Amino acid sequence: MVTLPSSVRIFVAMEAVDLRRGFDGLAGATRSLIGQDPLSGHLFVFLNRRRNRIKILYWDRTGYLLLYKRLEKGTFEWPAHPAPGVRQVEVDAGELGMILEGVDLASARRRVRWRRPQLVAR
Repeated sequence: MVTLPSSVRIFVAMEAVDLRRGFDGLAGATRSLIGQDPLSGHLFVFLNRRRNRIKILYWDRTGYLLLYKRLEKGTFEWPAHPAPGVRQVEVDAGELGMILEGVDLASARRRVRWRRPQLVAR
């Protein structure tokens, strides 16, 4: 797989997408469904209605890269069950790896880790 800098964010569209779309169609879905700029250098993940295929769109400053995986058996699990109206969720690289490997994130337990405290706006 491609090594990504830690500044890259990963967004998963929570609505099923017609994966017959190519680069430009998925870039449009990135704008309309996820609400992000496809040229930002972040990863954008799309699943089909049957959840047995997944496409990941990435812009690397010279062009689009499209990763496509089709399962022969089983389905990919959505990373979360967002509130109604939420069209995308953000996951980290480890979670994306687990999604691609078939791990159901709802049943996975994440241990508490250190996080940088948020600054208080004045």
